[in-house]
This record gives sequence, C-alpha cells and structure tokens, in this order.
Amino acid sequence: MTDRALAVVRSGALTTVQDQGRPGHAHLGVPRSGALDGPAAALANRLVGNRSEAAVLETTLNGCAVRPRSTVTVAVAGAPCPVTVDGRPAAWAAPVRVPAGSLLDVGPSLSGLRSYVAVSGGIAVEPVLGSRSTDLLSGLGPAPLTDGTVLPLGTPDELHARVDVAPQPAPPTELVLRVTLGPRDDWFAPEAVRTFTTRTFRVSSASNRIGLRTAGPALERTLKGELPSEGMVLGAVQVPPDGRPVVFLADHPTTGGYPVIGVVREPDLPAAAQAVPGTPVRFIKVRSR
Repeated sequence: MTDRALAVVRSGALTTVQDQGRPGHAHLGVPRSGALDGPAAALANRLVGNRSEAAVLETTLNGCAVRPRSTVTVAVAGAPCPVTVDGRPAAWAAPVRVPAGSLLDVGPSLSGLRSYVAVSGGIAVEPVLGSRSTDLLSGLGPAPLTDGTVLPLGTPDELHARVDVAPQPAPPTELVLRVTLGPRDDWFAPEAVRTFTTRTFRVSSASNRIGLRTAGPALERTLKGELPSEGMVLGAVQVPPDGRPVVFLADHPTTGGYPVIGVVREPDLPAAAQAVPGTPVRFIKVRSR
C-alpha cells in the first residue's frame, strides 16, 4: 500500500501545521493558536474535500515545497503565490492533483504574507489538547517544518468540492480594525485615545503569530504605575512602554501586565494575518456588542 505521507523538501521561512486551534485552555496558560487567516484555511480545505477542522500548512512569505508519497489533491489559498507541480504551473485557489513522488512547490507571496496548503485527508500529526496546531509561544504541537520532515496524512473524506476555483479577498492595502475601547483606556490621556482612533499607524516588521506590532505615534499613559497581570483575549490591543499598540493574534500570551486600550473585533483579524510590513493601520472606534 502506498504510504500516505508528505515529505518536506523546502520548509521556507516559517511553515507550520495549523487547524482551528485549541480554544478553552487559557486557564492553563495555553494560547488558542490555529490558522491566523481562518477563512483562507477553511477555503483550502473545502477545495480538496476536507472538513473545515482538518490541519493544513501555513506558510510565511516564501512558501514551501513538498513531495507526497501517494497521489493527493491539494489546494493553496490565502496570499496569492505561484504554484507548480514538477516545475509546471498549477492553479492557485483551486484543487490540483499531485501524483505520488511529484514535487509541489508553493512559491513566494505575490501580495500578503501567509498561504495555506490543504492536502486531501489533512495533515495527521498527533493532536495535543485536541488540536494539531503549532503554537510558537508555548511550544505545543509539532515543531515548525524543517527540510526532511515527513508529515503523515489522514484518509480523505467522501466530501467533494462544489467549485473548481473560489474567489477570496485580496490582502489589504490598508488594514482597518474595528476596536471597542477598554478595559484600560482610562490609563491613557484623552489625547492619546483620540490619537489611537484617528491617526494612521503602520505594520511593523517585528510582527509575528503572537502579535501584530505597529509603528507610528506613541500613546501617552497618564497612570505610570504597574498593572497586575490579567487575562488577555484574542484581538486585545496592548500598549507596551514604547507606546506603540500591539494587536494580539492566535499565539498570544494568556496573561499580560501592560494596559489594554481596546479589543479588535475577531472578524477583522484574518486581514491582519495578511498585512505586510509597512501596511497602513487604522483603528476605528465602535461600540461594544
């Protein structure tokens, strides 16, 4: 019987296994993790007939190259990028048949940051706390891919994609994040709060899966004391001592001691996963639901 596995030939800058994450363990100090661009990962799974919770590969910037040991169907979604099979161009955002032993190469992002590679049957590494996701902060889940890594594949479902290709949002040229102020906006001068919700910041090159860091005007605090560590949620906007807001993403710490000036609406966070350094960022104040 042909081995259902995927051999990594080129791991790329940072390629990890991700699924829908492991929510519900913050009380144990375990982040949620999971695909930063959840809709893109779900679309890739749909195109190959997987269930939405199947694990995929999340690439960063320059893609990856893999060689399946059995014939599989793959789809690449998220950041647009060139896709080839044994050097021949293949479709992006569409199901592609890759014969056993052929080389699937997912190239550098043409725009955006992260592409998602779904394989029929899903990546079947051993789950930890109910998830196969790599968590860069806690170290749970499989390690980031390296050249020569072999990943087991699951058995394909009987599901079938209903489309041959699917549209998806383009990576943002401007990142607009809806934010509800609080719980610690009262730690900042009124002018700083106005700056936060009216001025333009930019995505910093120091951003990662833990948080989207920004460059731009510093937010001045009025309270200078120490804040006891408190629980952090996905989308929390924490302001460290340099005054530049940090938006917490999937691998964020579960507690923190810097004040949170606001919380970004979760539906706006997938776009943050695709915002390249230098992208303008605006925080738009909205009321809490």
